Amino acid sequence: MNSTLEKKENNKVTLKFEVDHKKFEEAVQKAYLKNRGKFNVPGFRKGKVPKKIIESRYGEGVFYEDAINIVLPDAYEYAIEENDLEPMDRPDIDIEKLEKGENVVFTAEVTVKPEVKLGDYKRIEIEKVEYNVSDEDVENELKTMQDRNSRLIEVEDRSVEEGDTVVIDYAGYVDEEQFEGGTAENQSLEIGSGQFIPGFEEQLIGKNKDEKVEVNVTFPEDYQAEELKGKEAKFDVTIHEIKEKELPELDDEFAKDVSEFDTLEELKKDIKEKLETEAKNKEKFELENKIIEKVIENAEMDIPEVMIDVKMDNEIRNLDYKLRQQGLDLDKYLELTNTKVEDLKEQLKPNAEKMVQSDLVLEAVGKEENIQVSDEDVDNELKKYAEQYNQDVDKFRKNLREEDLESIKMGIIKTKTVEFLVENVKLS
Repeated sequence: MNSTLEKKENNKVTLKFEVDHKKFEEAVQKAYLKNRGKFNVPGFRKGKVPKKIIESRYGEGVFYEDAINIVLPDAYEYAIEENDLEPMDRPDIDIEKLEKGENVVFTAEVTVKPEVKLGDYKRIEIEKVEYNVSDEDVENELKTMQDRNSRLIEVEDRSVEEGDTVVIDYAGYVDEEQFEGGTAENQSLEIGSGQFIPGFEEQLIGKNKDEKVEVNVTFPEDYQAEELKGKEAKFDVTIHEIKEKELPELDDEFAKDVSEFDTLEELKKDIKEKLETEAKNKEKFELENKIIEKVIENAEMDIPEVMIDVKMDNEIRNLDYKLRQQGLDLDKYLELTNTKVEDLKEQLKPNAEKMVQSDLVLEAVGKEENIQVSDEDVDNELKKYAEQYNQDVDKFRKNLREEDLESIKMGIIKTKTVEFLVENVKLS
């Protein structure tokens, strides 16, 4: 098959390719056999009308559209492989020449993966990332555990303080009229949590049980309810209960209650070890990101908009999946946050562009360094996935599609490439 390639701007190419006229005639015959039962011609039984008779009555090209649909996918795929292209979107295909007895000529315009010109990536100098775990960090984690295991006890002999939980009734008014969603009874509210409109909680500090309080606030300009944005409001509040946290003693009994350890010192040691592991992971993550950012900075590439669009769509699908795990979906999330899909895409775009750049440079470095994936690498990765999904590894492998396996291999190459970059970085 003959094909020619013309490169254009913005990573677009025009691909011209041919289908041999004999192969096209075979496709026309297949189209005839598939469709002959649809034609009624006097003097012939249905489905038995000769091809030439149908062509003479309905035109020579009566079967051309189906024949094109038969030959085009393979012809286009072959031309793509012949020119070593990676399309990023669906092609715009035109028929340039279609004459009986001659090869059929097609043109396809398509956006392809951009070429990446790598700069220096082996002698990159990066400032060392380091996170140390202090005794104060351990104490703070211990206080968090203590707070999680606290209990609320009602107080009668004092007014509301920061950190208290109050049980209140309230009714909200804008322009002396109650507004929808602004009324509640026996609502629990932790003072200082920022759960309510700015300024609401602070006005309850110093107030007493059974006291009626008038709270005046202004709704934020970015408030989710359009009709309340920037509006001044008054709330009539009644305080029914004031509760304070009672924290458990930090001793060996506490350690036994909240962990598998018998002493507080053992618990502290475990907390420190976990925090140190988190710190090392954070160091690793930030170092890798800094290296990749530097490789991107040193490289040259012109990213097609379609690649960023695809990445954003993937991120939105992932968000929708996570929301469904929590009993929501994307539409409900957009409604609750008063956001449009276009706004969400705009928020995701900078990160999507970075992700595309990262994928491209890591792929380019992997090819430049001839980083390979062994069968052992694949087996180890499949074991991890199988354990994650609680499946037998052989069964898990059988259920994989070819593209799934290819994606796993690409992920391994990406990981190995990052490891290669880390090994070759110069830390200052």
